Amino acid sequence: MVLVAKARLRYLVIACVATIPVLYFLLYQALPDTFSSVVSSHSLPNGRPQHVTPPPAKVNDSHPISGLIEDAYASFSQLLAKRSWSLAYAAARYRELRGRHPPPGFDQWFEAAQSNGAIIVEEFFDRIHHDINPFWGVNPDKLRRQARGLPHAIRVRNGKIAHFKDDDPDPPRKDRLELWEKLVQDMLPHLPDLDIPVNLLDEPRVLVPWEDIARNIAKERTSRRLFPPNEAVAERTSFSDVDTDPPQPFEPEWIDDRHKYWNYVSRACPPNSPARKVQPIEASTPIDDVFPTGPMSYMGDGGFITNFTQAQDPCLQPHLRGMHGTFVEPFSMVTATKLFPFFSGSKLPINNELLIPDAMYLSSETRYSGGTKHGGPWAEKKDALVWRGTASGGRNQEGNWWHYQRHRFVQMLNGSAVSLVQGGGSGAGPTFNLKAANSYNVSAPHEGQLGPWLNKWSDVGFNRLDCWPESHDWLGRLRLNCPYTDPFFKLVGSKPMVEQYNYKFLPDVDGNSFSARWRGFLLSTSCPLKATVYAEWHDDRLMPWLHFVPFDNTFMDIYAIMDYFLDGHDAEAQRIAEEGQDWASKVLRREDMMLYMWRLLLEYARVLDPQRDRLGFVGDLATDAST
Repeated sequence: MVLVAKARLRYLVIACVATIPVLYFLLYQALPDTFSSVVSSHSLPNGRPQHVTPPPAKVNDSHPISGLIEDAYASFSQLLAKRSWSLAYAAARYRELRGRHPPPGFDQWFEAAQSNGAIIVEEFFDRIHHDINPFWGVNPDKLRRQARGLPHAIRVRNGKIAHFKDDDPDPPRKDRLELWEKLVQDMLPHLPDLDIPVNLLDEPRVLVPWEDIARNIAKERTSRRLFPPNEAVAERTSFSDVDTDPPQPFEPEWIDDRHKYWNYVSRACPPNSPARKVQPIEASTPIDDVFPTGPMSYMGDGGFITNFTQAQDPCLQPHLRGMHGTFVEPFSMVTATKLFPFFSGSKLPINNELLIPDAMYLSSETRYSGGTKHGGPWAEKKDALVWRGTASGGRNQEGNWWHYQRHRFVQMLNGSAVSLVQGGGSGAGPTFNLKAANSYNVSAPHEGQLGPWLNKWSDVGFNRLDCWPESHDWLGRLRLNCPYTDPFFKLVGSKPMVEQYNYKFLPDVDGNSFSARWRGFLLSTSCPLKATVYAEWHDDRLMPWLHFVPFDNTFMDIYAIMDYFLDGHDAEAQRIAEEGQDWASKVLRREDMMLYMWRLLLEYARVLDPQRDRLGFVGDLATDAST
C-alpha cells in the first residue's frame, strides 16, 4: 500500500512538472500586445499599488531613436507603478506631491473615477496645480467677483446650470460654450456654486509677467499646510454675497497689439531665459536670419527631442519669434497681463489660463474626430506620410507669410520645392533652409536627391490658402487661393481624416492655436507625429516616443525621423501606433475629460473660497485613526 501511494505521488509530481510549460505557453500566448493593456488588466489586492513591468521595447540597434523608444518604455513603467487603486493611496499621493490635503469632494471624484474605469496616477494632474497655484496669491473675494463679472461663463448654482440676465445671450462660438456646459452637467450634482469663465477664441488670452506669477507662486508655497483632521472644513462659503450685489461687470485690460506680441511673451519668460534677450523681428527679415543652424538644447544624440516639454517652450527658443505665426502676427490677439480666472482649451506653456479639454474634443464632427472608425490594419496602410489643411496660423500677409509654420511645413515636405532649393533656385523656398537638416545623419541621398526621396512618401498640401486681408471673387465668395503665395503653393484636394487613416504616418502641426485633430490621430491605427508650442490638458498622461513621435517646431528633424522609420524600423512605427491608440482609448475618453475637469473645478472652488486655508478632504485620515 505504501509503495502504491509513493508511486502515485511520483506520477503526480511528474504530471505537475510537465504541465508547467504548457500553462506558461498558454499564458504567454494570452498576454495582450500593448503596454497599456498589460497595465490596465491588473487587479490589485487590498487596493495596494503594484509595480507593473512592461514588455521590452523591441529595438535592437544603436540608433538614437531606438534608445529614446526604450527610455520611454522605462519611464512610463515607473510612472504607472504609482497608479492609485484606493482612495487612501490616492489621497496620500496627493498630500505627498501637493503639500496640502485634497479638496472637499475628492472622495466622490475618486469613486467616480473608479466606477468609470479611469486610470488614476497623481502625476497626470500636475497641469492642474501648475495652473491653479498662482491663484493662491490672489484674494479669493476678488477672484469670485472677477469670475462673476465676465460675460461668457458656465454658472453653477444649487447643482444646476444657471443663466443670468447680464450674460451675453449670443456669444461668439456659442457651440464651444454649449459643449463645455454639457461636460459640466455630467458632474453637476457634485459641484459647489461656481462661475467658470471660458475663452471662446482660438488663441490664449492671459499672459502675466513672470515676476508677478513668481510672487504668487511663492505665496502659494508658504500657504501649504497639512493641518490636523479636526481642523478641516468641508462646507464651502455661499455665493449669496456675489449674487445679491448689483452685477459688476469685470473688464480685463485687454491689449490688441498683435504686431508686438513677442514683447508680452518674453516678459512672461524667466529673466535669464533666451527669449528675454531678443526683440521682435521685422516682418521683412529673411528666414535665413532666424532659422537655427543646428540641434537645440532639448535634443539629445542625433538631434532628436529628449524633452518634449522644453521643445514646446518659446522661452527657450527665441528663433520661434520668426518661425511661428503666434509670435509673428496672431489671428486674434486679445490679451490681458493681469491674472484673473479664465478657462481655455489650449495655451502656450507661459499663458495663465486654467486648461480644460478643448470643446472640439467633445464634438462629434468627423473633421476633428475622424468618425468612429480609426483605420485598418497596419500592413494595409500606405507606407507614407499625409497632411492636409488650411494655411492658418495667424494673419499671414504679403510681407510676412514666409515666417508661418504651416507654410514652412508644406514647403519642407514638398519634393519639388526641396529640389529647387538644393539646385540653388533663388527664392524657391523662402520659408526654410537645409543647413540644420543637413546636419542630421540621413541615409537618403542629399545632394540633389532629397526631393525625389520626399516624393516617394510625402503627401502634403494646402486645400485653402488663407490670406490677409481676405480675398473674394466677383460673386463675393471667399477665394481659396492667395495671390502672393500662389507661385509657391498649388492647392490640392481635401482628404477627410478617414482617408488619412489609410497612411502610416500622421503629422500634426499648429494652426491658429492647437490642432483639434490630435485626439483623432492618437486614437487611429496610424503613427502620430507632433510639433507644437501649445499645452493641452492631456500632456502629462502621454509619453513621447511611446504614444507618439515628437518633432521640432523648426521641422529640422523631420527628414531624419522619417528616414529612421522608413529604413528598417517599420515595426517600431507600428508599435508606437498601437501603443498610442490603445492608451488613448483608455485615458482620452470623454469620461477622462470629465474627470479632469471635475478635479480642476474642485481645486478652483477651493481657491475661490474665503475659507480656502481650512478646506480639505480628511475622510481617509479619520478612517485610519479609527481602525
